[in-house]
Amino acid sequence: MSQKEKYLFGPVPSRRLGLSLGVDIVPLKTCTQNCLYCQLGMDATQAIERKDYVPMQDVLAEIQHRLQAGLKADYITISGSGEPTLNSGLGWLIDRIHENTTIPVAVITNGSLLWRPDVRNDCAKADVVLPSLDAGDPETFEQLNHPHHSINYAQFVEGLVAFRQCYTGPIWLEVFICDGINTSDISLQNIGNKIDQIKPDKIHLNTAVRPTAHPSIRALSPSRMAEIGQKLGRNAEVIADFPKDKAGSAECTPESVMETLFRRPCTIDGLASSLGAEKKAVLYAIKRLLDNGSVISDERDGLIYYKPFPK
Repeated sequence: MSQKEKYLFGPVPSRRLGLSLGVDIVPLKTCTQNCLYCQLGMDATQAIERKDYVPMQDVLAEIQHRLQAGLKADYITISGSGEPTLNSGLGWLIDRIHENTTIPVAVITNGSLLWRPDVRNDCAKADVVLPSLDAGDPETFEQLNHPHHSINYAQFVEGLVAFRQCYTGPIWLEVFICDGINTSDISLQNIGNKIDQIKPDKIHLNTAVRPTAHPSIRALSPSRMAEIGQKLGRNAEVIADFPKDKAGSAECTPESVMETLFRRPCTIDGLASSLGAEKKAVLYAIKRLLDNGSVISDERDGLIYYKPFPK
């Protein structure tokens, strides 16, 4: 991978998308929401305006360079460190990717702008769309997702329903489960009612397997997640754990480690899996980053996660 790349990360093993090349098209933490479970903190630059946040020709050039170098990936995934539908060039970029490769395009979005026809039209160009629905009622939506003040819950759900009506491709809906916030029977029933309206092809249940913005948000146990999956029914699938991938022999540097940690906290094993590197190489890089104060450690449920030192 070129050291000059600014908008790509990976390919990394993804719980839902196999080997995924990530594409960032908004600046770090530029989002429509400030979710309690966000891995990037709750101080996101909340935005609602669609515009060219980054030069899309430069993003495309990086993708083309990767393709020319023989990119092997199951998906090119537009997601990253903010809400990608804020970028008004989203549809243009998906079209250009399709012109350059047969690798399918995925869009991971919080779904908060799908009430807009232009956003629905852009997302409909993708091969699979992965929106989120964490709340079955307005109060939980406000408590858990902290949306921009101009986004209301009814409009948010209507956008998801409208997108299903216009999009014939697969919709994989993620529901992030936070203990004590959206885990009561009535909360799960409300979520289930909204799922019935949206009619996604898959329902993916997630929980806080990494450190989150709010320290009170903890991962639910596998058995509790399975129980919630049974309550929701509708073929809900728990996706909270990464598969145990074998470490590879790719080059691992402090720079490549930092690039990954800027997007999400990781354990040593997680870094080895994401980077395709030997565990001992990751340990060496982490030691250097700890020594120079670039990263800090955070224990969560008996696991040690590493993340950038807060500025």
